Amino acid sequence: MSEGTLFVVATPIGNLDDLSPRAREALGRADLIAAEDTRVTGRLLSHVGIKVRSLALHDHNEEKVVPELIEALESGNSVALVSDAGTPLVSDPGYRLVRAAHNAGITVSPIPGPSAPVAALSASGLPSDRFVFEGFLPTRQAARKRRLEALRPETRTVLYFESVHRVAETISDMRSVLGDSRQAFIGRELSKLHEQCVPGSLAELADSLADGRIPLKGEFVIGVGGITDMEKDTSAADADHWLGELMAVMPGKQAVDIVARVTGVPRNTVYQQMLARKKADS
Repeated sequence: MSEGTLFVVATPIGNLDDLSPRAREALGRADLIAAEDTRVTGRLLSHVGIKVRSLALHDHNEEKVVPELIEALESGNSVALVSDAGTPLVSDPGYRLVRAAHNAGITVSPIPGPSAPVAALSASGLPSDRFVFEGFLPTRQAARKRRLEALRPETRTVLYFESVHRVAETISDMRSVLGDSRQAFIGRELSKLHEQCVPGSLAELADSLADGRIPLKGEFVIGVGGITDMEKDTSAADADHWLGELMAVMPGKQAVDIVARVTGVPRNTVYQQMLARKKADS
């Protein structure tokens, strides 16, 4: 008996009419659907008139369910992997199944379609030639700020998911770490009835959240532009200033570590600044 195929199927992020013909066909022909939440997927299947058995596959049971799905695939059954919305594995469960299928020599076929980060990027007005997706930032403020500090030197556009409960706090933390003027974007309820696509500086977006122009309702994608050459120059100048202050009271390498961590300037750049200062003083 020939092996089945694991189809990784992108589903709508809001508007059910965004389900592609290929995705509809794959779901209809599958012997089994592995769904993040069978109730959510059930509503989609009902909308398009498809009746296929669904099995829950989520973070809490993936390790247990994957062997069952691999056995089904090896027996010749085709399985469609879906998440609640968008492209599976993008901040959603499923990678263990995909990895196990590859390891078992099973064909894995993507059925591309909706993706919230890509949809947000396309409407953001931010540079899109190079970008990175960070998923959700840490929920605790201290950890969130540490992560933002690490991303401060990033030159690419960075995309984040954020919950309605933390979006205002996250934008506030971004302002304190990245600066009021850093260009950004908020996509709210993308592809849904109350969709908003709002570009602006981090300060402007914070104001829009505070006064209700961007309601605290629904699902959010945040895009943040990468650091500019001007900001790089300013950061390097700040780093050199603080390096001089710290070198007066502690060893140079220790000063380098502190300045690099606080300013976000690459350690090697700060180290070269330290060597230049030592040479000038000798």
